[in-house]
Amino acid sequence: MDSMVSIVMDQVEERLDSLIAGHSDLSRTRAQQLIREGQVVLNGITVTKPALMLKAGDMVEVHIPQIKDTGILPENLPLPILYQDADIAVINKPAGMVVHPCEGTPDGTVVNALLYHLDDLSGIGGEYRPGIVHRLDKDTSGLMIIAKNDQAHLALSAQFKERTTEKHYRAVVYGCPAEEQGTVDMPIGRSRNDRKKMAVMPDGRPATTEWRVLKPLRQAALLDVHILTGRTHQIRVHMKAQGHPVLGDVIYAPNLKMPVRIPRLMLHSYSLRITHPVTGEQMQFTAPLPELFEQTVEKLEVGR
Repeated sequence: MDSMVSIVMDQVEERLDSLIAGHSDLSRTRAQQLIREGQVVLNGITVTKPALMLKAGDMVEVHIPQIKDTGILPENLPLPILYQDADIAVINKPAGMVVHPCEGTPDGTVVNALLYHLDDLSGIGGEYRPGIVHRLDKDTSGLMIIAKNDQAHLALSAQFKERTTEKHYRAVVYGCPAEEQGTVDMPIGRSRNDRKKMAVMPDGRPATTEWRVLKPLRQAALLDVHILTGRTHQIRVHMKAQGHPVLGDVIYAPNLKMPVRIPRLMLHSYSLRITHPVTGEQMQFTAPLPELFEQTVEKLEVGR
């Protein structure tokens, strides 16, 4: 149901959006949204400017509409939840699972599963939904962090934008690099030849990937990959540009001939370090390699 928050200004001066965020469970972004929607009354008059400066004695009333139903249905789908508290959840996404419902995939997604499995979900931006802070490609497995409320979503999004998180992947690539480790610093943009693909583009967005060989394999190598930016298909594009595309990539390297069958995209989000958006605690999460991934690595080991 709708709710109302009443605030009496007791400081000398403060912005309207900051005041609302500081006296409620709303993020500053959500407060700004409500102000612009005409949901805030200052001294009996509706105001729509988030940056409005207040003075001591001002009376602010905030109307908070009932959280909206997005129409996305909860589904009891297998989705390992590695951690959750009142603000965040960490999942181990299976390969082949789309993150968001879309025209071609209206259900069976990560969001459908989260609506079923999560506790204490309070919604994002006035809608009853989990906050997807960062994405994984459909065929990539592994760690994703989920925000349960506006405050957590805003803080986590800022961490990813400011690159204070640390993300490592496990990737099996074609061929074994001559060096033990390296850095790829190449901008990535939408391919001009195929709009479904990304490519290294001089006018693309900056993208940096660090990689390290963990184990040489037959015609392949197992890598630890650390991404410093989060561009679409970043690892897949950068490793292809180095002459070592990710195995099982039907988009960027569909015709690789290998000594064993490659059953999936050999890319897994393995570890993630964040600062908890509310407590400030440093948190590190690890998602074990999926069984099919490990089995494929074993088949590619030298001597087998």
